[in-house]
Amino acid sequence: MVLSMERWVGKVAIVTGASSGIGAAIAQRLVENGVIVVGLARRSEAIEKLARTLSDKKGKLYAVKADLSKEEDIKNAFKWTSENVGPVHILVNNAGIRNRTSLIDGDSEKWRATLNVNVIALCIATREAIRIMRKNDIDGHIIHINSVAGHKVPNIPNLDVYSASKYAVTSLTETLRQEINALKLKIKITSISPGVVDTPIFDEAYRQKETIKETLANRSLRAEDIADGTHYVLSTPPHVQVHELMIKPINELD
Repeated sequence: MVLSMERWVGKVAIVTGASSGIGAAIAQRLVENGVIVVGLARRSEAIEKLARTLSDKKGKLYAVKADLSKEEDIKNAFKWTSENVGPVHILVNNAGIRNRTSLIDGDSEKWRATLNVNVIALCIATREAIRIMRKNDIDGHIIHINSVAGHKVPNIPNLDVYSASKYAVTSLTETLRQEINALKLKIKITSISPGVVDTPIFDEAYRQKETIKETLANRSLRAEDIADGTHYVLSTPPHVQVHELMIKPINELD
C-alpha cells in the first residue's frame, strides 16, 4: 500500500474545533501538506493567529467563527466555504466538550450541551459535507475524532454522558458507512479514537489532581500524535478505508 497525500493538494478541508489542541494540530498538518483548510471555532482569533504562522506553507488556513452548538452557524460555515474557498473534500469532526458532572445528581443542561456538540453538531456537519460532496461528485473523506471512551467506559469520576456521546460516534461511523454503501458513494468514513491526550480539555484545576498530573506527564498522547493518525488515514489509496484507528499511549491505564 502506497501512502500519499498528493490527491488532497489544493483541495478543501473543514476542521471543527480548530482553535487549539487536536483540531489545531490537524489543521496545521493539513496546511503543511498543501490542503486549503477552513477552521471552525468560537475563538476564531486563535485560528487566525495559527494561520499567520503557516503563511509560508503549501496550503492555506482560513478562520471562520462558528458556535458548533448552533445549527445555523454550522450551515453558514459550509455555505461560506463553498462560496469563498470551494467545495469541501475533507471533513474532520473534531469539536467536542466534556462537562464534569454526574448521572446521579448531574446538571441536565450540561448533559444537553455535551450531546449537542459531541453528537448532534457532528451529524449536522457530516450531513452538510456529504450534500456538497454528492452535488460536486467528490470522493471525499469524513473523519470523526472519537475516543477510547467510545469503546469502553473508563473508571473516571464525573464522566456523566461523555462516554455515551462517544459510543454514539462509534455507532454513527458504522451507520454512515452503511448509508454510503447503499448509495454506492465513494466517500470514506473513519473514526479515530485516541486515549488520553494532553489538550486544553483538561483545565488547570483538573490538572492539579495528583492522578491526572501523573497521567498527563507519563501516560498521555500529544495533539500531534492524533494529527499523525489523521495524516495516515488520509494518505491511504482510494480503495482503502480505515474504518477505526485507535491510538493509545504506552502504559495507558484502563
